[in-house]
Amino acid sequence: MDERRKAKGNKEEYKLQHKKVQEECNRAKENWINNKCKDIDLHKKLDPKTMYKNIEEITGKKACSSTGCLKAKNGDIIKDKERILERWAEYIEKLFNDNRKEYDVMKRNFAGPPILKDEVRAAIRKMKSGKATGPDKISVELIEALED
Repeated sequence: MDERRKAKGNKEEYKLQHKKVQEECNRAKENWINNKCKDIDLHKKLDPKTMYKNIEEITGKKACSSTGCLKAKNGDIIKDKERILERWAEYIEKLFNDNRKEYDVMKRNFAGPPILKDEVRAAIRKMKSGKATGPDKISVELIEALED
């Protein structure tokens, strides 16, 4: 890497040194991954906790990545615990702030027009006899027997 830094002025030399650095980095990464895989094989039955830790290191995935800092409204990074809590409170307050106007509750009779006796009689006539009762457990025959 030092040789690459020294060759910054010479484009061809820099490319050559950069290629060497990349190859060496790739080789080191490959060795590191192989060593982690060997550790995983070793620990898979004896120490699953270590095995999963090694898997997380290889994949770079963690269940929860909390850095302990937060951004303020203006973009500054907040690290102080008290200021972080204040920022969360501010965020939640803004999130749940309800500025909608209240509407008047309509006070009307939503029952609809009255049901006429002729409509009830027509509905009873259309019903078929001998059928199973509904959720009210009243059979058609019982309704017909009531007459008016």
